[in-house]
Amino acid sequence: MEKDTVKKPPGPRIEKPAEKDGRVHAQVAAAQVGDILSVLLAFRFINSLFVKTFFQPDEYFQALEPAWRMAFGGGSGAWMTWEWEYQLRSSLHPAIFGAAYKLAETVMSAMHLFPPFIASMLVVLPGALQCVFAALGDFYTWKLAMDIYGRESYAPWAALWMTVLNPWQWYCSTRTFSNSLETTLTIAALSYWPWELLADAKETKEEPLKQKGRLNSLRISLFLAAIAVLLRPTNLFIWLGIITLTLTRLTLDGQSPIKQTTFFVLLREAILCGSVALVISVVSDRLYFGFWTFPPYKWLYFNMSQSLAVFYGRMPWHYYLSQGIPLLTTTFLPFALLSIYKVTLASAKPTTLLSARPTSLSTTASNTLKTLSFALLGMITILSTIAHKEVRFIYPLLPILHILAAPYITSFFTTPTTTTTTSSSSAPKPLVLRHKIFLANILSLNLLLAGYLSLFHQPAPLSVLDFLRSEYERLHPGSLSLSAVPPPPQQQEELFALFLTPCHTTPWRSHLVWPGLRARALTCEPPLHTAPNTPERENYLDEADRFYQEDPQTGRYGGVFMREELWPQFFEGGEEGEEIPRFIVGFEGVEGVLREFFEEGGKDMGVRLAKVWEGWNGLFNEDWRRSGRLVVWDTGVYGDGGRGGVVEGEEGRENVGEGGQRDEL
Repeated sequence: MEKDTVKKPPGPRIEKPAEKDGRVHAQVAAAQVGDILSVLLAFRFINSLFVKTFFQPDEYFQALEPAWRMAFGGGSGAWMTWEWEYQLRSSLHPAIFGAAYKLAETVMSAMHLFPPFIASMLVVLPGALQCVFAALGDFYTWKLAMDIYGRESYAPWAALWMTVLNPWQWYCSTRTFSNSLETTLTIAALSYWPWELLADAKETKEEPLKQKGRLNSLRISLFLAAIAVLLRPTNLFIWLGIITLTLTRLTLDGQSPIKQTTFFVLLREAILCGSVALVISVVSDRLYFGFWTFPPYKWLYFNMSQSLAVFYGRMPWHYYLSQGIPLLTTTFLPFALLSIYKVTLASAKPTTLLSARPTSLSTTASNTLKTLSFALLGMITILSTIAHKEVRFIYPLLPILHILAAPYITSFFTTPTTTTTTSSSSAPKPLVLRHKIFLANILSLNLLLAGYLSLFHQPAPLSVLDFLRSEYERLHPGSLSLSAVPPPPQQQEELFALFLTPCHTTPWRSHLVWPGLRARALTCEPPLHTAPNTPERENYLDEADRFYQEDPQTGRYGGVFMREELWPQFFEGGEEGEEIPRFIVGFEGVEGVLREFFEEGGKDMGVRLAKVWEGWNGLFNEDWRRSGRLVVWDTGVYGDGGRGGVVEGEEGRENVGEGGQRDEL
C-alpha cells in the first residue's frame, strides 16, 4: 500500500522583489523626505546655538526691535530706526518674531519662572525660530534639485551637501535678516513652480496646469513669491526673469505648451494670489503703524527721490561679480561659475551625471536650468546698476547656485557610476571618491571659516549686553518686569550705559530686555532734511561722525563732541546736557580719549573710570573705529553696589586696585 502523501499547507506568499530599475518606492521616498527634514531641523538648531557673533545691524534693528515693540508695547525701550518712522519696511517679517516673543513670555510668566531665565530664553528665541526657516531653505533646495535631476541622480544630494557645508549658510541662514527669510521663500516658491510650462509641446499630451495637483502647486508658488516681493521688492527681478523666459522661450528648446487658456489661468492666479498676499500685508501694516500705508511704495519713493542708499556706501559696478558671488559660494565658486557657463552658453544638453541610468536631461529639466541661470544673471545685472550693494541682497540666489553647480561638483569628486551589463536589474556601483585631498582641504577651509566667523569674529557686541543685563539684574532685582509701565522721567532709574561706539554696533532691546535698563548710543540718522546733490547733503555729519571727527587743534576725536553735545552743563556757559551714565561702553582705542577728557577738561564731573569688563572682538576689523577689544568702564558716580574695579572678560576676573595695579582673585 502506498504511503499517503501529506500535503503541507501553503506557506506565506513571498513576493519577488521588484526589479532594481533605479526607482524608489513611494513610501520609501516619503519616509526619506521626512528624515531629511528632521535632520536639517536638528542641524540648523545646533547652527543657531553656535552663532555667537555680530554681523550687521539689520539683523536686529529691522526685525527684532520692531518685533519687541509689537510684543511689549511702546514703553518697552525698543529702538525704532528712521525706516520704521517713515514706513519703509513691511511689518510681516517682525510680526513673526513679535508673536513668538509674546507667546513665549506669556507662557513663561504663567509658570512663574525666574526673570533672568525668562530674559535668557527671549534672547535665544529668535535664532531658534529662524532655524526652522533655514532648514526649510535647505530642504527645498534639495527638493528642487531632485525634481530637476531625478531621484536616480546623485546631483540632488550634492546640492544638499553644498548648502549644509556652505560657510555663508552657516553664518547667515539662522540670523534674523529679512534676506534670510526671503531666501527660504524664494527657493520654496521655485520648488512649487510648475516647471512643466517649459516642456516641449511635442512631448506632452496634457496642458501643464491641468495635470493633477499642479494648479494648487502654482498657487502656493505665487503666494510665497508675492510675500517675498513684499518683504524685499528687489525679489521681483527673479520672477521677472522666470516669467520672461516662460512666455518668450528665448534660448529654450522645443515648442511652448502654453495655450491661450493656460496663459489666462496664469494671469488669473497671479492676480488672486498676489491680492491675498497684498491684503495680508496691508492689514498687518495697518495694525502695526495705526494707519493705512504701503511700505514697498515708501521704499521706492525714498530710494528714488532721496537717493538715501548712497548714504550707506557706494560700491563699484562689479561688486557682485568680484565679491558677492565669491563670498556666497566660497570654495564652491569654480563649480558655480562653470555651471553658469555650461547652462547658459553651452549648446549641448546637460546629462544627469552619476545617475543609475545616465541619460540626457529631459527638455523640461534642461529648460529649467536655463531659466534659473537667466533669472540669476538678470538679477545680478539689474542690482549692479544700483550704487549701494551688499552681499545679502543677492542671498536668494545662493540656492540656485547650489542647484546649478551640483552635477559638476559631483562629477569632479566622484567616479561616474557605470554598469557592466545591460540588464534592467543591474544596480549602480557605489560612488568612489576622487581628489580626496582637495576635497578634504576645501571642507576643512569651510569649517574653519564657519567656525571663526560664528564664534570668534565680533562676539563682543553680543557678550557685552549679557554683562550689562546681568549687572542690571543684580543691581535692580525689583525692576525685572516686561509689563511694567515706565515711570515719569524724573523717577526713572539712572542712565545705565552709554555706548561711545559707531552707531548700531550692538543689538539693543532684544538683548538688553528689561525696559528699565536705560541706555544711550550714538545715532546715524540719514539727512532726510537735505536735498540730494547739495552741499548740505555732502557735508552732513551724524552723531557718530561728529564724535569721531578729528579736532583740528588737538588732532584727537571725541573731546569736542562730549564737551559741546553730551555734557555742556559742566563747562562754562554750557546748556543743560545729558546724564552721566553708570557705565561707558567703547572699543579700547577710545580709552585714551575718555581719560584725557575726564582727567583734564571734565575733572569736575566726578568721573573716575574703572575698567570692569572687556571682551575679545576678533583678529581684525575693517572699521578702524571698531578695532581692538570692547571695554566697559564704570564711571564711579554711583556707589550703590557698583563693580568698583573688577575686570571681567574671557580671561576671568581681576581685582583692580588703586593706581591701576591688579591683584589676581
